[in-house]
Amino acid sequence: MLLLTVVAPVLGTNCYVVATGRGGECLVIDPGIGVGELLEKTLAEHALRPAAVLVTHGHLDHTYGLTGLGDVPVHLHEADAYRLTDPLGSLGPQLATQFAQFGADWTPPSDVRPFTGAETALDVAGVGLRAIHAPGHTEGSTLYWAPDDGVVFTGDVLFAGTVGRTDLPGGDDALMRTTLTRLAAAGGLPGTTTVHPGHGPASTLDRERASNPYLRGL
Repeated sequence: MLLLTVVAPVLGTNCYVVATGRGGECLVIDPGIGVGELLEKTLAEHALRPAAVLVTHGHLDHTYGLTGLGDVPVHLHEADAYRLTDPLGSLGPQLATQFAQFGADWTPPSDVRPFTGAETALDVAGVGLRAIHAPGHTEGSTLYWAPDDGVVFTGDVLFAGTVGRTDLPGGDDALMRTTLTRLAAAGGLPGTTTVHPGHGPASTLDRERASNPYLRGL
């Protein structure tokens, strides 16, 4: 797996480019605010072209860059699909005001392909993934797990040392606890799995299970 990280200049959202290797098709995960130029440069350097975009959840800091990617298919859980038609309104009044400048030129993607259920198999650009519904931060928050490559993209569910907030519209403490309990379980994803979060540095599930205060004891 070729895995590249492009950090958006606004809120430091991690945008990931994933491919089987240099040249050919790739998938893009969570293109955030202001990431367009950096992403374009990264794709050109590695001779890659996006075959699809995966969205871990529908918050604007993870979706704003969709506008610059044209008609590339966008995959996300159906529970968060509504956020693509109203990215500001679904943030709540306080954050809607804060991000108003970015909503003015927002154009919803033309090819949205929502998936449903607790777990969905995806094969994009030759990369095999399992989309695991992980609500709590938002209704449709999703983990993208690549079992053959030992990585999971966690969006704003799990970070190195902490977890996502649940106080925004669509957040739910009880659902987040259920999601985190599944991540903490020894019988769940392998502990050696590398965690690539929506913000901040990478980690491993073993490390988070041992040291993250929100996972310890679950």
